[in-house]
Amino acid sequence: MLQKSTLGFLKELKKNNTKEWFDTNRKKYEAAKADFAALTNAVIHGLGKKDPFVASLLAKDCTFRINRDVRFSKNKDPYKTNMGMYLSRGGKKSLFSGYYFHLEPGGNSFMGGGLYMPEPDVIKKVRQEIDYNWDEFSKIIKQKKFKTVYKELQREEGMVLTREPKGYEKDNPAIEYIKLKSWVATAPVTDQLLTSEHLVKEIVGAFETLQPMIEFLNKALEE
Repeated sequence: MLQKSTLGFLKELKKNNTKEWFDTNRKKYEAAKADFAALTNAVIHGLGKKDPFVASLLAKDCTFRINRDVRFSKNKDPYKTNMGMYLSRGGKKSLFSGYYFHLEPGGNSFMGGGLYMPEPDVIKKVRQEIDYNWDEFSKIIKQKKFKTVYKELQREEGMVLTREPKGYEKDNPAIEYIKLKSWVATAPVTDQLLTSEHLVKEIVGAFETLQPMIEFLNKALEE
């Protein structure tokens, strides 16, 4: 579980996103950072029992800096108002598919994972893997528990082509997944769950449900 003070810090930061306020409240940030690192380590420990690639990770390998890169953004707020963990083979900078938990109080938290906007060569490999092994991929995303937790892969604007990519036919049974440019599944997390003693169990359970898809995607990258 997370401390209510961690959620409180992020809510306050959202209202006071300035360096001056942050410097004054740095001790609150350090406490929130340690709290989130403890959650990350607990999730690593739990998921690592099922996924050996996760077992050796450390929180520092999987969590992100709170400072925003504002060089190419119209939004010049200096800090993120969320915290995230990405558990992937090789850590957060890895090119492999992985598991993600997003902490953003106010009803914006979620858990899930997959491959988000990978490079063109990676997209090509994944599309080929889905085409060649559609029966296997179809069973993964249509499995009852997967449908219960995640329902369907995300299809937000910019994440899917409007027509089939070159080399694939419209009547390909896998075409709606071959047209994707990201293969991501997410499930919402309520603010109430964030401070519940069941939080780690819920995150680990959701990640375990996603594991077959993660392994399928990573198999494509290994070939």
